[in-house]
Amino acid sequence: MQPTVLSEGRSRRLIWRYLLALLCVAAAFVPTFLLQRLFPYPFLFLFFGAVMVSAWFGGAFSGLFAVLLSTLLVEYFFVPPFYSFSVSRTATAYFAAFVVCALVASWVSSAKKKSEEALQEGLDQLEVRVSERTAELMKTQTELAHLSQVLSMGELTSSIAHEINQPLTAVVTHGHACVEWLAADPPNLEKARQTVQRIIEDGTRAGAVLSRIRALFKKEPPAKDWLDMNEVIQELMVLLRAETQRLHVSMRTELTHGLPKVKGDRVQLQQVVLNLMMNGMDAMSETKDRTKELLIHARGDESQVMVRVEDCGIGLDPEEVEKVFNPFFTTKPHGIGMGLSISRSIIESHEGRLWASPRPSGGAVFQFTLPIRTRDSDG
Repeated sequence: MQPTVLSEGRSRRLIWRYLLALLCVAAAFVPTFLLQRLFPYPFLFLFFGAVMVSAWFGGAFSGLFAVLLSTLLVEYFFVPPFYSFSVSRTATAYFAAFVVCALVASWVSSAKKKSEEALQEGLDQLEVRVSERTAELMKTQTELAHLSQVLSMGELTSSIAHEINQPLTAVVTHGHACVEWLAADPPNLEKARQTVQRIIEDGTRAGAVLSRIRALFKKEPPAKDWLDMNEVIQELMVLLRAETQRLHVSMRTELTHGLPKVKGDRVQLQQVVLNLMMNGMDAMSETKDRTKELLIHARGDESQVMVRVEDCGIGLDPEEVEKVFNPFFTTKPHGIGMGLSISRSIIESHEGRLWASPRPSGGAVFQFTLPIRTRDSDG
């Protein structure tokens, strides 16, 4: 059944090509025949157009068929003796030139069409390959981003342990106190109730810390939602509190109240801010002559939200301001040089911009912007 269908399809295409040649030659013949009295020599240029159109849309065989039809019509109607298939000696050269030009026109048109089709096919294949490579690169970038998250969290092991241990220790302490209040004679139910309330609060705090850590470790596709960058920064302040105490770094924030919400992936943006804060603390690890202070700003206007992280560390070489965002470029002895590169790609995927500059009073400034969209444009 299938070979029959294919055969029918080929027959239809063949009929269409020859019919196209016939229609094109007929369209050229009618005006040429009507205009022949106005010119001392036959006006045959329309036949060349018919041949080229036939060869372009119908292929080489359609073009040759158009040449054959044109040759017969020209020989019979336009080359003396008229209305005869014989050619006079004086018109032989003219007629031969017409045939040669028609054949050349057919060949040029069909060859040009084949070249364009081959070029288009090559472009289509290139586009498919580029799409495949782009998808592979995006997958690789996602893997590297996740690796960067895990490495960043690995550096915060002691801080994470402290943040979890603190509320759990409080839960145990309050549990013992609750037992004491209930063992009293008579039992102090009011104190026991207050102690149980504190246990619930500390347990909830420990659960919140674990949820934030789990979110940073999870490997999930980006999920953009409306979020407050002030909340993102404040959550990381809690997470990094023990780390700043260990490194003797003071953290200070200047967060604009009522900051407009942005559309973005919470975990990815947390990763960017975390990376900038960790880099700032690393840059101040060798600072001895001044206070180690990490300053985080967040402000916004009608069009964008800007987050800026300033440190008092070793600063940036003006020649390396852009290099720090290159993959595998690092100034840390044990760094892999992917954090800032991944952070920039994350911000750019949110249609924002991340850049760095030296701090006038010493240190470095890393800042990024995120566009503000109306909820009506949420798509």
